[in-house]
Parts: sequence; structure tokens; C-alpha cells
Amino acid sequence: MLFTGEVRWCLLVPLVLLAFVSCDPSKAQSQVSGPRRLRFKVHSSSRLLVSWREPKGDVDSYLFLYNSLPGGQQKEIIVPKSDTQVLITDYNPSKDYIINVIAVRGREQSRPLQGRFKAKTAARGESDRRDGSEPQRLTDSVGPPDGANEISGADQFVCHTEAVADIVILVDGSWSIGRINFKLVRMFLENLVNAFDIGIDKTRIGLAQYSGDPRIEWHLNTYSTKDAVIDAVKNLPYKGGNTLTGLALNFIFDNCFKPESGSRVGVPKIGILITDGKSQDDVVPPAESLRKAGVELFAIGVKNADENELRSIASEPHHTHVYNVADFNIMSSIVEGLTKKVCEQVELQDKDIKQQITPEKKGMPLNLETSEITARGFRVSWSPAPGSVEKYRVVYRPAQGGEPQEAVVAGGETSVVLQQLSSLTEYQLAVFAVYTDEASEALRGSETTLALPSVTSLQLFDTTHSTMRARWSRVEGVSGYTVLYAPLADDGDLNNNDCCPQINVSDGVTEVELDGLVPDTEYTVTVYAMYGEEPSDPITNQETTLPLSPPRNLQFSDITHNSAHISWDPPPSEVKGYRIMWVMTDGLITKEVKVGQVNSYDLSELTSLKEYSVAIFALYGEGQSEPLTDAFTTTPVPGPLNLRSSDVNTDSFKVSWDHSAADIVLYRLSWVPFSGGDVKEVILSGRENRYTLSELDPSTEYEVLLTAIFKDESESDTVSVIETTMALTTTIPTTTTVTRKAVKNLYLSDETTQSLDASWELEDPDVESYRISYTDLSGDQGEESISVGGGQTSAVLQPLLPETQYKVTVTPVYADGRDGISASALGSTLPLLSPENLRVSEESYNRFRVSWDPPQSPTEGYRIVYRPIYAQGPLLETTVGEDVNSILLLNLLSGTEYSVQVTAFYPAGPSEPELINAKTLFLGVSGLSTYQVRPNSMCVQWQPLLHATLYRVSIQSTLNGQRQEMNLGASASRHCFYDLTPSSQYQISIYTQMQEMEGPSVSITDMTLPEPTQAPTEPPTPEPAPTLPPAKEVCKEAKADLAFLVDGSWSIGDDNFMKITQFLYSTMGSLDLIGPDGTQVAVAQFSDDARTEFLLSSHGNKEALLEAIQNIRYKGGNTKTGRAIKHVKESIFTPAAGARRAVPKVLVVLTDGRSQDDVNKVSKEMQMEGYIIFAIGFADADYGELVNIASKPSDRHVFFVDDVDAVKKIEEQLITFVCEAATATCPSVLMSGNTLAGFKMMEKFGLVEKEYSTIPGVSLEPGSFNSYPCYRLHRDALVLQPTKYLHPEGLPSDYTISMMLRLLPETPQEPFALWEILNKDNEPMVGLILDSSGKTLTFFNHDYRGDFQTVTFEGPEITKIFHGSFHKLHVTISKTSVKVVLDCSVVGEKSIRAAGNITTDGVEVLGKMVRSRGRRDSSAPFQLQMFDIICSTSWASRDKCCELPALRVEEQCPPLPHACTCSQESKGPPGPSGPPGGPGIRGARGDRGEPGVTGPQGPTGEIGPSGPPGPPGPQGPNGHSIQGPPGTRGEKGERGDIGPAGPTGVPGSPGSPGRDGPPGARGQPGNSGPQGRQGPPGPVGAPGAPGAPGPNGPAGPQGDQGVPGISGTKGDKGERGDVQSQAAVRAIARQVCEQIIQSHLSRFNSILNQIPQQSLGSVRAVPGPPGEPGRTGPPGPQGEQGPPGRPGFPGTNGQNGQPGGRGLPGEKGERGSPGIGSQGPRGPPGPPGMPGEGQSGSQGPPGRPGSPGAAGRPGNPGATGPAGPPGYCDQSSCLGYNVGVQQDYRNDY
Repeated sequence: MLFTGEVRWCLLVPLVLLAFVSCDPSKAQSQVSGPRRLRFKVHSSSRLLVSWREPKGDVDSYLFLYNSLPGGQQKEIIVPKSDTQVLITDYNPSKDYIINVIAVRGREQSRPLQGRFKAKTAARGESDRRDGSEPQRLTDSVGPPDGANEISGADQFVCHTEAVADIVILVDGSWSIGRINFKLVRMFLENLVNAFDIGIDKTRIGLAQYSGDPRIEWHLNTYSTKDAVIDAVKNLPYKGGNTLTGLALNFIFDNCFKPESGSRVGVPKIGILITDGKSQDDVVPPAESLRKAGVELFAIGVKNADENELRSIASEPHHTHVYNVADFNIMSSIVEGLTKKVCEQVELQDKDIKQQITPEKKGMPLNLETSEITARGFRVSWSPAPGSVEKYRVVYRPAQGGEPQEAVVAGGETSVVLQQLSSLTEYQLAVFAVYTDEASEALRGSETTLALPSVTSLQLFDTTHSTMRARWSRVEGVSGYTVLYAPLADDGDLNNNDCCPQINVSDGVTEVELDGLVPDTEYTVTVYAMYGEEPSDPITNQETTLPLSPPRNLQFSDITHNSAHISWDPPPSEVKGYRIMWVMTDGLITKEVKVGQVNSYDLSELTSLKEYSVAIFALYGEGQSEPLTDAFTTTPVPGPLNLRSSDVNTDSFKVSWDHSAADIVLYRLSWVPFSGGDVKEVILSGRENRYTLSELDPSTEYEVLLTAIFKDESESDTVSVIETTMALTTTIPTTTTVTRKAVKNLYLSDETTQSLDASWELEDPDVESYRISYTDLSGDQGEESISVGGGQTSAVLQPLLPETQYKVTVTPVYADGRDGISASALGSTLPLLSPENLRVSEESYNRFRVSWDPPQSPTEGYRIVYRPIYAQGPLLETTVGEDVNSILLLNLLSGTEYSVQVTAFYPAGPSEPELINAKTLFLGVSGLSTYQVRPNSMCVQWQPLLHATLYRVSIQSTLNGQRQEMNLGASASRHCFYDLTPSSQYQISIYTQMQEMEGPSVSITDMTLPEPTQAPTEPPTPEPAPTLPPAKEVCKEAKADLAFLVDGSWSIGDDNFMKITQFLYSTMGSLDLIGPDGTQVAVAQFSDDARTEFLLSSHGNKEALLEAIQNIRYKGGNTKTGRAIKHVKESIFTPAAGARRAVPKVLVVLTDGRSQDDVNKVSKEMQMEGYIIFAIGFADADYGELVNIASKPSDRHVFFVDDVDAVKKIEEQLITFVCEAATATCPSVLMSGNTLAGFKMMEKFGLVEKEYSTIPGVSLEPGSFNSYPCYRLHRDALVLQPTKYLHPEGLPSDYTISMMLRLLPETPQEPFALWEILNKDNEPMVGLILDSSGKTLTFFNHDYRGDFQTVTFEGPEITKIFHGSFHKLHVTISKTSVKVVLDCSVVGEKSIRAAGNITTDGVEVLGKMVRSRGRRDSSAPFQLQMFDIICSTSWASRDKCCELPALRVEEQCPPLPHACTCSQESKGPPGPSGPPGGPGIRGARGDRGEPGVTGPQGPTGEIGPSGPPGPPGPQGPNGHSIQGPPGTRGEKGERGDIGPAGPTGVPGSPGSPGRDGPPGARGQPGNSGPQGRQGPPGPVGAPGAPGAPGPNGPAGPQGDQGVPGISGTKGDKGERGDVQSQAAVRAIARQVCEQIIQSHLSRFNSILNQIPQQSLGSVRAVPGPPGEPGRTGPPGPQGEQGPPGRPGFPGTNGQNGQPGGRGLPGEKGERGSPGIGSQGPRGPPGPPGMPGEGQSGSQGPPGRPGSPGAAGRPGNPGATGPAGPPGYCDQSSCLGYNVGVQQDYRNDY
């Protein structure tokens, strides 16, 4: 609607326009139909609404002119064609208004629709009209002649009688009416209804429509206002069908004039029949029945109606009750006479009825009784009241108060069931007998409903910190369940701040998950069984959510005197970060830090030899978890390293050492003679590492002591070295000098549990041997010694005691037996260490692997002992060698927890055992439950196990031992047992098998229902003979291949599947002829896969088909709809299965859920191939998925209902649509995104990329855009196909020929047929002829009488098609006219007679020359890009000509095929592969991998010696007990499952984190994509044009100048070029340049393809038609690599890969610190952890190379060009059909 605020005050434009119209009215008005029915409506004192009805033809817009009188200026509004009303906002009630509405199409205009709105009329209308909805009276209105069937308010007769009537109108809706005429019938009915005062207590009007079968459009009591009836008339749908008037009269007698349909006693009855033809059945008996029943019948005949038949129907006198008009558009002429006669008859009947009324006996009903009492209703019965009771009113209301309700039944009924009552409620009842004019006294009583059944059991389970699951028992008859849940406050009441979330579920759901809960909070959960809006009594239960999961497995490593590394495993659920607190156990200052999603942290600035308590809290959005606590002790400050002596003299030697830490500030160095004496001391800087001791005594053993002092003033242990100064030389009388040297640098190393290695230095050849003595400092073992030769400077001391400190002294012994200067050192043997970091991995159903880190001491082997903890089983033992650190324990029990001990063996004995618990996976199903429990059957369902290969399912009666057993496949998840005993208890057991292993049984017990009470046996009645359902009228002409694809998944259920088969039975019963000559039907059922129930060719009659439907059995399984649709396409719609050619192929898909696979691809393929697909969804089906499956438009092909029971509601409409599709002459094709009726003629003729090469004389070339293919039909190609293949049912009565073509320079001047159909005698039947010499386009066919008729179009618009460029041609043929539209502009329209049908025994030809009608046919050359025949006359107006560059509007057109778009989201064709890149920089830490297999609990340590009092905590490994922070005693937790995996690979272990491994090796490069397939060979063509130029020859002598040629005739004026934008001009220039380059490059291709080419003036080659198909040549050489493209946009993240294989074990971590207290109970299993930055395990192997990309389109070989300037988006040059094709169109124009 437009407002006059948009008025353009243009005074000159209307004058000029009117002057133009007056000068040439024929041009302005000859072709455009005018608007109709001008109406006025006053909205307010300043607003006037003017409306009109659209004309019959197409218009572009309306010109709205109005002027106020007196003294107003004329104003103009241009109104778009979609609006048919204008709101005048400057309306003045005191003025008259002159209105003109003109329809505009192009430059043509219609006659104006004129009207005058008078001020006095408006004033009267406002006072008389209550709601302002009636139109104002029109005066001086001049409209088009086609508006003659409408009556203005001034001419309308109104029946003002006080008598009321029940009027039923019976309208003929048969095919002979036609949709256009039916619009006139609706207008006639509207005028007829306007004549009566309509209301519920006034005149009532009902309407029925009939053809083959009548139907009620609305009853007498459906509408209570005139406006409602008029709206119903306007929306009255056209039915279509045969003309069975007698059946329709019987129908309204049986259904319309009844009390339940609104017919009233004592009210005149009027029947009005409107028909246009003679009935196909007998009308006399039903008409007599109506007249005898008091119905006054009027008969209106139009056009071909039989007047004698009308007289036999109508009441007498016939001259007032029979009307017959010649045509529909003059029906308005009889409205006034008809309404007056009807009005008179109403008054006469009313008088007669009132005279016949006699008093009757009246009274109240008696004997009120109630029965069939339930919770929701009961039956009320009574004895009938005397007299003629019209109806009974039963009024009922709750006794405690409430709104009264009532039920009304017919006077012949004496009981009614009251439903939808409240349970356990007393109702007061009152029954009234209602007579025509009064009601009786009430018969009263009361009754109380029963209580609603409620839920009997409620379980809460699978509780986490924020969720829990609720499961309850099923209640029969409910509409659903309501679940309420809320937290309890500390006092046990509900926390009103959070009350109360509510979940509503359907009746089939008995288990829900409650989420969004508060951790560590007690919740109360209440379940109500709902019966509509009414709940049953509730059932309630309480459960507490788990606390927020804390971190796990706190471990300490790299502990030094001032730092420590802590690590932990993240909790199962996602955390935001962690809060870490640490404090010295005896300190007061607590330090704290918050970290992100990490799992380790370094503590620094610690104090040596102090115990620290550490607490780690996991931080969540809901708060923080309980802390994970443990303690550790820093190590002593380290002493100096490797203290040693050198440069020994008689009075000095030098000592040196290595630094042990960076924070040493001082060294204290002291020395003293070993035998006693004064101590000397010196303080050195922490940076010093050597010092020379001087002023020493010769031959004296000194002990040197060194202590490190740190900045916190702590001192390290003192280290020492013993060194002896050299002796002075001694003079012997023989003047011989002997020097005694001392042993130096005595070093003890390679400690084991029973040995030490001693080594020393002494370079003295006079030493004969060394004596090594050693003694146990604890005194348990005396001093022992060994001797070694003088040339040996090392020795092994053994056997020693483990974990013992020894003093070792080495003394040199000289040849004279004297001892030299000895040296001593201290050393300790190692303890018998246990294996470390015991862990479990590779858990499976019957095995797991135990791994450990070897101790520092070398072992002789390990002993592994294991046994079940909670199950009976032997103690098992095995041993492994010292080089083994893991073992796979096999043949274990499924789902069993084991205790495992690992002991290290040494020569000195065994170590203490290291303990761990491990559990195998449970080989069994979960979620076992029963359903559909009946007296003789019971079903069971379960959650299947991922790795199972078989299920052994058994059921056994606990009473009599009756047993059934069977094996089911791995995909099974439910099974039903039959032939059971009623009221018996059964145990159902499921054994899960994996390969050769079977797990324990999982069982459930349930009881079958009791046997239902049998009704008394009635005497047998003979079975009636089976009758087949009658065929519906709309299906009688159906001939199609029809397939039904039925969902048989588990979600359907047995009961619903039975209803589906009944639906199929009813639907197929509506068909008429079954078999090869009619409709063939196939049915397939699908779940995980599809199963063909029967094929199209299986049944040749309806009886066998319906019997086969009843034998279909329920399949069961998952929902794989996409796979099933593909099965139908490949296995049912095939010639081998009975599919026929050239008949519609219809598929109906029924499903109740979302598919578990892709449906889009196969559905799109079938729609593209012309299949008609209907999709019916119910229950949980996905509507969007149904839309993708079904054909378009969706409102005709998609049906959705709530459940299977509601399928009945759509059955009638579905049958109609399916049968219409099966009856269609035209198949379905996909065009512009919609499924339309039509023929893709290019495919029919084989002019597609895959087939054109098989057609002689056809070549592939670029079209209007490079991305469009175009086919050149060379001279005498004569492309043809049999008509029975293209149009087996002939041509439709209305259709549009749509072609995209281009005439060539070599196209002859003689006439030729673009397309024509020939009969078997080669005579033309229908076609299109182009005449280049006369510049005309001619359409010809044969009319319905067989006469040949032609229409020819000429003129400047038609001339365009001969100018040599591409043009889009639409020729629209209807029953009465032919319209030509060229390049989306209307050229003209001419009348023809209705066409007769064609014969199908001939052929259809493209390009046939008119003069060659005979045996030697020839055809014209031209280019054809598109050719379709659409079975509609509106296609030309909807097409946007997007294929023409000059008319293409990007915003309104889809992207070009095979081409890029100018949007950021579009992707271009794949570029060339680049060279392999070098190694990249190390990336950021990746996300945590998929959850690993469950790992074991951490190792259990021994109980340490008593420490200070503290609460019990988890037991740690060997060590000193330390006091932990006080904590509250925790509740006993449930036994948990296996913890997270160990440190190997993706599944992490509870051990300390390993160091980061080296980067993985670079993956192998992906495989190269396959080479594009070679195009098909070209067809055999006519002799080619000159080929490529040969090599340059020597220059010849200059020839004489030739004689001037004859002047050519003047050519036609070229058509005007389309205006192009700069971008388009650049695009065209770019195309031309590319084509020039391609023409040179194609010379090489032409040589390879053996296409001969000749020189053309040594300037440029013109392509000739293709030669014969050559043999496939070798692939061409690869082109040089092009310049690198710009970086693409980042790709989307790939999907998570599958978990990788288990990695190698991580490096050994540091030994954990001592634990606190005894072992706590095992906690519950946590859910898988969220991604975090873990450090456990080494880096995994590199991922597999990605899959190779799809093969790119073969590129054109070419040299690398230089980089150009910044480009622009040219859609036509992204990818197309111009590669390797030479084109030169310079001479085409």
C-alpha cells in the first residue's frame, strides 16, 4: 500500500501523458487490460483508502491520479504492480474525489478505471456503518469490460425479510469449469452472499463443491458473520475432476441439512446448484429426496449446462427456479433476480412452517446414571425426555467451584462421555432437554473421578558435580512427564532462590539428565505424570552432587635445597586454572599463586631441610575444588664437589674443588695433621675453587676440611680429603737416596649393594704392592684387607654389606717391606632399592601392562605377584630379567581389580615389594532395560559396547525354566522375545563377546503382564468377501513408477510400524491400474541398511500388491536415510527392477528421525535427474532434512506431523499430490532451484559434455560467458531424436520453448527450423522457423481440428536475433495465443486456435532446412547454449536472462558455473602445487589429546615411622613421615574405577612428567592429485577451414595488382551494443587478449590432436569444425610454474584426529616425596579431562599426511607471465571452456 506522502507534485507529466494517450490511444491501450472494481473506504477523518483489483494480464505498474472537488489540483502516484491500493492521507470529508487508475506495461497503458467518491456518501456511510468495513458507494465509475461480472454497492439487491433460512450452495468444481472461470464463480458467489443478512441466529450459508467426489467446504454453522463467509468464498479452492451431480445432491442431503451441520428445525431450507455441464450420473432420485425433505432447489446452468436436467433438479415453478446463462462472465446478470426469488421463497416457507407447528409434549429427562469412570472422565446416561427433543445439554462443573462446561448431543442420543476432567474431583451434573423454542428443567446428579496413576519409582544416578540422571517407571496413558528439581537449604527446605527448574518430556521418555547443578549440593527431584495439563501425585527423591573435582596425583621432582618442581594430573572436567599454596610446616607465612590451565609449577626461594606443605585447588566457573595436598622436604644444602689435592711437596700442596650451587657466598677451608695438632682455617669467597696450603711439615698426613656457606647462613656438610706431604731425602753411607711418596686422590666409585670400586694415583716404580684395608664404621664387620700389585691402581671391594658406610685405606708397600704414606676415604654401599614409579597401562578386557622404573642399584631380575582383590582367584607369580621393566599380564578376569606387587632381586637379597592396584575393563553392556512388556512378549534394550563382535542373549523363566537363547550381531542394541507365559517372571541375560573372549553376564528381571480378560464369545459370523479399496478419481489416469521408502529403525516400534503399513495399504488402495500399463509400486524398508520388500515389476494387480504390503515385517536398527535413498536409486529405479523409460518416477520417503548419514548429495542428484521426491516426517524428524530430501517447492512435497497417528490427516492431500505427479504429461526438472514440470532438451538431444562427442557434426565451444558451454551444430549435422523418447505423452496444452542461441556468419539465408517435430512421413507437426532473409520468426502447429496454422513475428525487435550475438528466446504457447519474448523483453503476442496433440512415431530435429523436406535432409549451422521446454506459460516472465552479459545483474543472479564470485567467502580453483617447504619453527603447545584409556591408582608406600600427630592421609612411598596440615575427616568414597593412563603416548600416566621429547620427524608429503581426465574426442565434422600456418617460405616476387572486386551489398545495420561498466569492458578486453594468446598456444594442441589447419592470409587462423576422433595421445608436458598466489584466508580448523598409538615411555621422573597417613578409599571415576597443556609423555609421532585434494581441472600449459597490476574480480575469466579453442569472430558482425 502506498501513502500520498509519496506523491510527486507533477503537473506537467499527467498532461503530457494524457496528451500522448489521446493522440494515439490504440498504442496506449490496445494491449493492456485495465484494473477492475474500484472501492473506497474511509479510515478516519483525514484518510481515505482506495483499492482496486488487478487486471487479467501482466502489468509493470499503475498510474494513480486523483483530484478533489471543488478547486483541487490533480496529483499523481506511480504504484508498483504488487500494490492494488492507495491511502490518501490528505483526505477532506467535505469534498468529492475524482479517481483514475491506469495500468502501465512498458510504453502501453490501459483504459483508465474511473470513480467518484462523494462527500455526502461518506458522511452517510460513517453514520450508518458500525465497523467501518463496508465499501463506500461508487458513483461515476467506469471500468474495463472484464469487470462486468462484478456488482457495485449501488446495484446490489439486499433481502430485508425478517425470516431466516439455511442456504446450502452446491458448486460444480469439475475440470470443464477451468481456473479462470472458477474465479468468476467466486465473484458470483460473493455477490450472492452479499444479498443476505448472515448470522448465527439469522440466515446461515453453507457450501459444498463437487466433481468426481463432493466435499464440504464449510457447514451452515461454520461462519457466523457475512465477512467470514465472504472471506471463505474468496479463498474457495478449485477442486477439479468429473461432473457427478447426482452424487453431489445425495451428499448434501446426507451431510448438509442435518442438525450437526448447523441445519435448524423450523427454518426454511434452500439449495442452490451451480453447474456448467450435463451430469455423468442420474440426478432425478436425489433431487426428489431433497424436495421431499422440504428443500427448495434452485438450479443455475452456465454455458454447456443441460436445461432439461436443470428442470428435473429444481423445484417448481421452473421459470422462477431455473436459470441458464451463456457464459460465466455474465453470471452477474441473474444475481438480482435469483436473490429476490430466494428471498420470496424464504418468506413463503417461513409462513408455511409456522402454520404447521402444533404444540408438543415436553418434559425433563429421567434416571441419571454414571458409568465408565476413570481419572479423566465418565459416561453420563439418562432416559429420554418426552416430545421432539432437538438436543440435550449436559452441564457439569467441579463441586468445589469452577467454570461450568457443557456437552451437547443430538436429541436421539441418551448418553455422553465427559472427557478432559480433573482427577479425584467431584462434579455436579445437570441434563437439559432442549426443544425448538425452550429447554426443560434439569435432571441433576454428581460423580467423582478417580485419581490419576502416578510414577511408582524414581532413581537418581550417574551423579557428577553439575549433572545427575533421573530414571522413573513408565506409566500407561500419560501425555508426558514433568520433572522439577531444586537444591535443599541447610534446614532441609527448598532453596526458593533457585526453585524450581522444570523439564517437560513426552510419554515415551523415562530418563533425563539434569544439568547446570551446583556442586556438592543436595537436590530434591520430583516427577509428575502429566495427563494433558493435569499432573498426578508426585514422587520425590534426593541426591547430592559431587564436589568439584580436585586435581589428582600430586608429585614432587627436582627437589633441591631451595626449589622444587610440582606436577599434577588435571581433573576430569574442564578447569579455568589452579590456585597453589605452600607453607613451611612450622612456619606462619603462606605463599600463593594462581596459574592457568597448566599441570606443573616450579617453587623457588625455599629453605633447605624444611618440610613444606602444598595445596592445589582447581578453579572452575562455579568456584574452587577441595585441595589436593601433600608435603615434601627440601634437601640439605650441597657440599663442595670433587675436593682433591695436587702439587704435593714436602711443605705444601694445593687443594681444588667444584662449585655445587650458584648461591654459595663463602667457603671455610681448614686443615690439621691427621695424627693431631693445631687446626688452621681460612675463609674464602664463594667464587674461589682452589687454595695452596703452605708451611706444612714433611712426611705428614693432613686432613683438609671444606664447608660451603650460603646466603641464608646455612652451611653444607663438610667434605674432606687426606693428603701426605713428601718426605725429606735421607743420605746413606753408600750415598743412596730413597724417597717415600704418598698415595693421592683416593676415590671410591661404582657403588652397588655389595661392592665399592677404589682407585688412586701414585707414580713410584719402587712400590711393590698396595694393601687396601676397609672396615665397617658401624662395627658390624671387622677390618678386612686385600693386596694388589704395584702396577695396579684400582681394586673392587666385595662382598660388602648393603647400605653400609666403609672407611677404605690404601698403603703402598715397598720392596724392603716398609710401608709408604697411605691415604684414606669414606664410601657407602647402596640399599636394596625397590622398583620406582609402578604404573599400569594398556588396560583391556582380559589383560593390562605393568611397568616400572628400574632402581639405581643394578638388579638380577624382578618378581611380579598378582591376584584378584574382591574375587576368588589364585595367587599368580612370574619373573623377568634385569633388563625388562614392563610385563603384559594375560588371561585375567574381565572387570576385575587386581593387586600387583613388584620386587627387585639383588645378590644380597630381595627389595621391599612395590604395590599397585589395577583393573581390567568390563566386557559387558550397560543401560539394560525392558520395554513393550506384554502378556506373551517382552523386549529388552541396552547400550552396545564399542568393540563387541557378538552378543549372546538369553531369557529364562524363574518358575519353570523355560529358556530361549540366540546370538546377535555387534550392531544390535535391542531384542524382543515372544511366546512367553503371562504373569511369569523372566531373567534376561546378555553375554558380550569380543573375538574369542566372552564377558560375564549382565542381567535384568521383569514379569510379563497378566492375560487380558476375554470378552464373551459371540457366535461366529461369516467373513465377508474381501473387497479392494476403490480408486480415487484423481488417480485414475496415473501412470508412474512409484517407490515408498519406509523407516524401519528402532525408534519406530512395532505398533507404529503396523500403522505405517496400514497407511501404505490405504494410499496404494487409492491407485487404479497396477502393473506395466498403469502404476508400478515398489517398497523398501531401511535402518542401518536398506531392504527391498518388493520391486516395481513384482506385482501386476492391486490385490497382490495390497497383500504384499500386509506381509512386510518390521526391520529395526539405526537411521541411515542417505544410504537408503541411494539404494532405491541404484536397486529399484533400474530397468532390471522394472523401471520404465519416459514415465514419472516418484519416491515417497517416510521417517521419524534425523538421519545418521548424509542425505543431501544423493537427494540432489535424484532431483537433478528428474525424480519427484516426497518426504513425510513425524515425531523427531528434522524438518530441514526433509526439505533437503524432497523436491521443490517444499509446501507441496514436504509433510510433517506430530506422530504416526496423525499421518491420516495428510493422507488425502498426499494421495492427490502423488497422483497428480504420476499423471503429469511433463516430467520434473530442476531449474533455478525449483522442481518444475518440463523437458531438458539439451540432455534429451545429448548436447551435454559427457555425450556430445558421440554426435557427428557437433563441437563444444565457449558460450555467452566462458564458464557456459555452447554447442556448435555444423552444417548438415542434423541432430535428431525419436519423439517417443523425448515426448512419449505428447506436448502439453500450455508450454514455453526457451532457447539460448547464436546465428553464425555461415548460417544460410534460407529458412530453417530451430526445432521441429516430424511425423513418420517426414511431415512437420510443430516447430519454430527462422528466416534470415526476411528477418522473421514463425511458429507452426496443427490445431485441434487437424488444420495447419502458423503465426509469424517480425520487426526491429525480432531482427536482433539475426545480428550474430547470443540471444535468449522464449516462445510461450497457450490454448489461445503465442507470445514471443526476446532477451527478457516482450516482442509480441498473436492469437491461435487450440492445438491438437502430436504423434509420437516420428522424430524431433534441430536446425533442419525448410527446403530439404524430403529424403536428402540438410541442416543449418548455428550455436546452441540452452534449450528447455517448460510446461508453464509464466516461465518467460520469471526468467532474468542471467546468461546474457548485458542483462546480468549480479545481485539477482546465481554465480556463474565453474567460476569464482566476487565475495570473500568464495574459493577459486586449486592452484599449482608449490615446492616442499622447509621445517617450520616449533609451534605452540598443542591441545590435550583425546582422553586416554583409564590408568591405575598411584603406588602405595610403606608406613613410615611415627611422626608428629596429624590426620590420616594417603600413604606415600618410603620415607620419613611428616606432619601435614590439619584437615576434616572425609566421607568414605565409593570404590572408583581406573584412573588416567600412565605417561606413555597420548594417555598420560600418574607418574611425574617426562621431559619434552625432540620434535617428531617431518611427515611425508601428500600424494599428488590424479591427472585430470582427457576430454572426449570431437565428432566427425565437415571439411575444416584453413589450418595453422606452416613454416615461413622464401618471399616470392610481388604480383600484379588485382582487378578490384565487385562491391558487396550493404549489410544490415548492426544492433546497438549493450552499455557496459568499466569493469565489464576490462573483462571483455581481457577475454580477447586471452583468446589471442590461446589461439597461438592451441597450435601445439592441434598438432597433438591431429587437427589440420591452414594459413589464412598468414595473419590468423579461423577454427574449422572438429575432425574425426583421434586416438588418445600422451599427456602434454607440464607447464612452467606460475607466480605464487596471494596468501589465502586461513582455513577452518580440521576435525580432531583419532588418538595416536601409544608413545614410548617418558624419562624416569624423580622419586616422589613421602606421603602422609594411610591409604584412603578409592574415589569414584571422573569423566574424561578437558584439553589442557600437559607435559606428560614425550611428543607423539607426527600425524599422517593429509588426504590428497580433489583433482584440479586440467590447466592450460603456458609460460610464466610477469606479475600484473592489482586485479579485479572477473567472473567470466576464472574458469571456462575457452582453453585450447581458437576463436576469431572479427568477421562475424
